Amino acid sequence: MSYRLEGRILEVCNCEVLCPCWIGEDPDNGTCDSVLAYHFDRGQIEGVDVSSLTLALIAHIPGNVLKGGFRVVAVVDDRATDEQEERILKAWRGELGGPMGDLSRLIGEVLSVERAPIEFSVEQGEGRLRIGEAVSAEVEPYRGRSGEVTTLNESIFSTIPGSPAYVARATRWQARNALLGWDIDLKNHNAIQGSFRFEG
Repeated sequence: MSYRLEGRILEVCNCEVLCPCWIGEDPDNGTCDSVLAYHFDRGQIEGVDVSSLTLALIAHIPGNVLKGGFRVVAVVDDRATDEQEERILKAWRGELGGPMGDLSRLIGEVLSVERAPIEFSVEQGEGRLRIGEAVSAEVEPYRGRSGEVTTLNESIFSTIPGSPAYVARATRWQARNALLGWDIDLKNHNAIQGSFRFEG
């Protein structure tokens, strides 16, 4: 086994709630601009401990998610050592197989790999994500009558395969990225939360 990772995700995009990508339909705007962050609560990659670190992907999806061709800026937590960064990127690029490798097959172009301070938190369903000066998002879940968080299961696409996704909305999210031509400032658009356990 090359890696074992347990943690949580936060994801926001410019689709309305719920993003059609998760059920294999075309994005609301024809394309989808998305930010996804994997926070590793516990984990190791090829024997290197990566616990408490975060990998973020700033991505433009040019059409239907299942067709791939994503243009991506990858951002590694600036607290990572060079060794930790190398292992995280190796898993993300699909070199070690498993669920991380599955997502990598959808990427058409990596525009940049960067480092930045990443703030990630999920408490009682409320989420917060900061990636340097580039991304800021506040997330809250939808809940059913019982007060439990609304979940999405058995979707054709998932950034956390095998786990339920918690349907949410970004009450506010902002993103600026010159490589992708982004200057985004949105309220009440799609967001997803969830937990994962990946092995590869």
